[in-house]
Amino acid sequence: MTLRQKIQQEIHERGPIPFSRYMELCLYDPELGYYSRNAEQFGKAGDFYTSSDIHAVFGRLLARQFEEMWRTLGSPKQIEIREFGPGRGLFAQDVLDWSEKKFPEFFNALHYSLVESSPALRHRLQTTLSRHFETGKACLSSAGRSGGGHSVGGDTAGYISKDVPVIVFANEFFDALPVEVLSSEGSLRIGVDGSRFIESWVPASAEELSFLDRYSLHPEPGERVEVALRSQSFMSEIAADIQQGFFIAIDYGYRREEQLAGRHRDTVTSVRQHSVSANPYEAPGEQDITAHVNFSALEVAAESYGMRVEPLLTQSQFLLGIGEADQFADAFEECRLPQERAKVALQLKHLITPAGMGEHFRVMIASTAVAPEQSARLSGLSFGRPVASLR
Repeated sequence: MTLRQKIQQEIHERGPIPFSRYMELCLYDPELGYYSRNAEQFGKAGDFYTSSDIHAVFGRLLARQFEEMWRTLGSPKQIEIREFGPGRGLFAQDVLDWSEKKFPEFFNALHYSLVESSPALRHRLQTTLSRHFETGKACLSSAGRSGGGHSVGGDTAGYISKDVPVIVFANEFFDALPVEVLSSEGSLRIGVDGSRFIESWVPASAEELSFLDRYSLHPEPGERVEVALRSQSFMSEIAADIQQGFFIAIDYGYRREEQLAGRHRDTVTSVRQHSVSANPYEAPGEQDITAHVNFSALEVAAESYGMRVEPLLTQSQFLLGIGEADQFADAFEECRLPQERAKVALQLKHLITPAGMGEHFRVMIASTAVAPEQSARLSGLSFGRPVASLR
């Protein structure tokens, strides 16, 4: 049975399903979902790139920021990095290897937890990070993304001990959590006509309408917007679990003010072999489906559990803040020839400049039990800030 047939069977049995359920099945069905299949989704041979596919400097810069966060927390004897959606493990590998080389005291205190439920990706992570698994420096968790990730549901708590400070990291994670889709006609439902998926609308729920009132806008006729109930719920779980530490999310997305200005509406997108499509029904289980992240909703969810949220940054601002002090030595250290430096410079440019990922991706940073004046000193928050404000 194909995934298309499996979804159609569920619709025949239950009636038209919410778009969030369709997206959930397409991405996370245990056997046939996009992230569950034994396939290469990442990099040149796959469907899309992540920042870690571009160059190791992304992980190296974040290792530098993580070490700085560790010192901000008082250099505790133990600290956990908890990464959601680790993919092939390239980011974790870069962070661990660079920390071991450049920040040995931080590395000694560090334990790296990778939250992954897809058997195919868990196997890949064990291969990529075999040395760090063997030494106990890294471990796998099967807890899911509460409506996303590579399983649906699951406990996000207690990877080491609640008493151990934690840095939660999520790169291109929230964009893949299932969303509801609303129009002026109501909430989207997916049905079947023969072998085709068809769309219909039902009255929006009170929860969906409340989300629009607080974090988004009510769509005009002919317009669609996403309601990210799963993302907000998951953010609440994360915030409730952090006793002391930091949260970093990097993703493409927006704040409510940008939607009110006419941007970031109808952002559901499918990606397959580096080609973008607005049709999520073409190849169930064989294409990625994403939606831009509503950071306004995430910020409120974090703040409701006592987290302090920093102003939203672009990836360009964040990485420039970290790398500016030493002119991105982390990127060029291993270059021996001019042509090697030129290649790395192009890769770095793709991560930072507006033409690449620099302005498309946003960075949300939040903290719990960290003095505001201490978190404000983080280099990732410093780009463009007057020197006097850092003192």
